[in-house]
Amino acid sequence: MSAAQSVKRTQPGKAYAKKTSSQSAAKRSKKAKAVKKASTRRIIIALVGIAAIIMLTIGGFMANRMLERRTYKLIYADEILACADEFSLDPCLVAAVIHTESSNRAAVVSPKGAIGLMQIMPSTGEWIAGKLGMADYSEEKLMEPLINIRLGCWYLRYLSDKYGGMERTALSAYNAGPGNVDKWLNDPAYGDGKRLISIPYVETAAYADKVLSAKEKYRELYEKELCK
Repeated sequence: MSAAQSVKRTQPGKAYAKKTSSQSAAKRSKKAKAVKKASTRRIIIALVGIAAIIMLTIGGFMANRMLERRTYKLIYADEILACADEFSLDPCLVAAVIHTESSNRAAVVSPKGAIGLMQIMPSTGEWIAGKLGMADYSEEKLMEPLINIRLGCWYLRYLSDKYGGMERTALSAYNAGPGNVDKWLNDPAYGDGKRLISIPYVETAAYADKVLSAKEKYRELYEKELCK
């Protein structure tokens, strides 16, 4: 066999090796593309999952906020803001008292005879109206939201001043009457003369706690409406 013939016979082997190498490279490229595609798909799925979780979380938060607003209603925002400003009170506190006293029902009358949004007794309403110089006052006016809130705010301001700005003490007096609170303050078992250490009436203690809790809830739910 001549050298030329030997060279000719080896050339197909080189071509086959080159073809095999090219096929292997193509397979590797195809595999790399498949891996990249699968990785991209996993990333997209993960991002969609994260987005879904975020949307569900936001949706749950908004739904819960709506339910809370149905419980802690704010129907008389303008009246609350006006009267709270007149008597230098926290609007959230006024809203909380209205929520606790009447659940925002302007015409409600309690079994004891307290009337309206802030549940003012007729005798107390008449006394406050006199302090405010309301010549045209009548008991029926306690069912008018603005008048009821104005008288209630005046009374809260009066009690706050009387008890040195002690909010819990003032709220206890709003519920149980200043006469009872004065007795408790002067009883070493309940007070130190200026501050209530404990409240002997379970109902009054629960009332003060409920109002203070509602005040913070109104601040949380209605910051834009009440915290101006």
